[in-house]
Amino acid sequence: MLPRMDNNHSIGDVGGTTGGLGMFLLGFAMTCVGGFLITHQVAVVGSYWSFWGGSSFGITLVPMLFGVGILFWNGKSTIGWLLTVGGALFIFAGILANMHIYFQPTSLFNTMVMLILLVGGLSLVARSLRPHSVKQSQ
Repeated sequence: MLPRMDNNHSIGDVGGTTGGLGMFLLGFAMTCVGGFLITHQVAVVGSYWSFWGGSSFGITLVPMLFGVGILFWNGKSTIGWLLTVGGALFIFAGILANMHIYFQPTSLFNTMVMLILLVGGLSLVARSLRPHSVKQSQ
């Protein structure tokens, strides 16, 4: 029997309900392993925007470089800060917008194990948050 905390809750109570700590921990472990295995099979390939047929990374650096130059001249310049931050955001958006995410080839068995661990673990975590009948010693 686990010790009682204040408000008549035991350490084994999960989410304010009675019982479920073991189920929660098992589900959490399964979810972590399944999520790790799935993300381990994913490849992320990046590129950058292309304007008028060629790579345009260099041209997107121009506003940021002007902004940095203005900031070296006058660190309080509003236009310098706008160009620097706007240019950095434009570059960041270009990288994010052109990411390609691929699931690497794997066997059907490995895919099923990964998905069952992930979905089964999430289900156990959700189920552990429901009240459980705990037998009280008399």
